[in-house]
Amino acid sequence: MAAPGAPVTVTVTYSNEKHSIQVASQQEDGEPTLQDMAVLIEQVTGVPVPFQKLIYKGKSLKELEQPLSALGVKNGCKVMLIGKRNSPEEEAELKKLKDLEKSVEQIANKLEEVNKEFTSIQKGFLAKDLQVEALKQLDKRIKGTAEQFMKILEQIDAINLPENFSDCKLKKKGLVKRVQVFLAQCDTIEGNIGQEMDKLQSKNLALAE
Repeated sequence: MAAPGAPVTVTVTYSNEKHSIQVASQQEDGEPTLQDMAVLIEQVTGVPVPFQKLIYKGKSLKELEQPLSALGVKNGCKVMLIGKRNSPEEEAELKKLKDLEKSVEQIANKLEEVNKEFTSIQKGFLAKDLQVEALKQLDKRIKGTAEQFMKILEQIDAINLPENFSDCKLKKKGLVKRVQVFLAQCDTIEGNIGQEMDKLQSKNLALAE
């Protein structure tokens, strides 16, 4: 019997193809889940996760977050896959969206950095006389970050997809939502920086009087 968290080797049959895959958990010390297996199956067969129907012992496996052990899938098991691969044209569009997704992650990291620096200023980790200048710099950076997100939105919007490119449409919709959430965060942080600057400037004026 495999130790909890140990990789599980499964044979996947798809049409007349057979693939042996080793499913490991993406979480440290976690057990491999159906999601982990589905992602691997997409890599070896080209059938996207949302369009996979996985059959094991006559039952359809659906709960992606469930550990394989809870679904009875063990070492040496056979799982049947039913599903449609994307066309090369759809794969090309999907690649564009995945590249844009990577850019979104990189910009989101910048947003996180600005937020951390702003929080440390709020907590008083910076000398009072340096705070106004630091906030001005953060204000510039958050505006630049929001502009980058807007450009990404424009690029996503420019990708026109045929009706039958379901996987791409799903990916595009999800990406637009994520960027909109990040843009809302940019607005909030920019507003907070503005308020903090007003407070500091009011204090400085009161001290000067």
